[in-house]
Amino acid sequence: MAPPGLIHSAPGLPDTCALPPPPAAAAAAASMSGPTADSPSAIQICRIMRPDDANVAGNVHGGTILKMIEEAGAIISTRHCNSQDGERCVAALARVERTDFLSPMCIGEVAHVSAEITYTSKHSVEVQVNVMSENILTGNKKLTNKATLWYVPLSLKNVDKVLEVPPVVYSRQEQEEEGRKRYEAQKLERMETKWRNGDIVQPVPNPEPNTVSYSQSSLIHLVGPSDCTLHGFVHGGVTMKLMDEVAGIVAARHCKTNIVTASVDAINFHDKIRKGCVITISGRMTFTSNKSMEIEVLVDADPVVDNSQKRYRAASAFFTYVSLSQEGKSLPVPQLLPETEDEKKRFEEGKGRYLQMKAKRQGQADPQP
Repeated sequence: MAPPGLIHSAPGLPDTCALPPPPAAAAAAASMSGPTADSPSAIQICRIMRPDDANVAGNVHGGTILKMIEEAGAIISTRHCNSQDGERCVAALARVERTDFLSPMCIGEVAHVSAEITYTSKHSVEVQVNVMSENILTGNKKLTNKATLWYVPLSLKNVDKVLEVPPVVYSRQEQEEEGRKRYEAQKLERMETKWRNGDIVQPVPNPEPNTVSYSQSSLIHLVGPSDCTLHGFVHGGVTMKLMDEVAGIVAARHCKTNIVTASVDAINFHDKIRKGCVITISGRMTFTSNKSMEIEVLVDADPVVDNSQKRYRAASAFFTYVSLSQEGKSLPVPQLLPETEDEKKRFEEGKGRYLQMKAKRQGQADPQP
């Protein structure tokens, strides 16, 4: 049993400690729009980055960071959903909003993952997460990631039953109104992704370089006990890490250079994945700008031990990667050559998302009049 104050995280990871945020993390948390960071609805976990956390470039793998983000969100949302008397539950990840990789994290640094509940609806919890890296030799800290996650509480007696969420107390009425707007926006976006659930990535023989077929990749994984919660369902963080690995393979095949995750557009979890399923994670290039690549990743689950259920779409997302030289400088990206009408349509949709995000960033950078 863990000593008081320690929280057991996913199998294979060391115990992580809930600590008060350091000053740098507290400053980052101050921008969150929910309860204060020192309230019971905020926690921090930390872990030193080891060599087996590295990508081929020597920095911490983007999928590892995504997994830590989800673990912190799962802890705080499950704890909150069981804070009142009633039927016990576990919080399941339903959606991850856009996640930006602001700065690389290095092996040997300590990751401080601060999670805070910022909004609750009747059946869902919004968690905002900041990731800080700390150089323990110099004491320097920097913000590396920001993310927003949505969880739903599932009954321990019946995992298909969604329970009600205890409300949080807001310091200002505006915080609840802003949270409700974010909730309605993500709910609408989740509905819009469902029409794509029939898409399948098909292999093409002898593809030409710089085409979609040339770099598209798939990974097949048998879901084992170490991938799952105590109730036999895959951790959302495990799925996200596998998705990032496939997206990285697609980007590397297209560029033939070092690549890093720049951002992750919303990840939607459409259905739970049970232990014993065979999952296929497929990635394909959808759009390229001069300096970045958008990759769509689809996760399909095949319950091979259950003949009564057919293969189904479990998750989907868009990842953005950039190409780097050996010295870590940004390189131009070979332009994608869409061939089929579907590929041309996805390219235009990706271009629209790219221009929309570019305009949003420029608006954030411009000083207010």
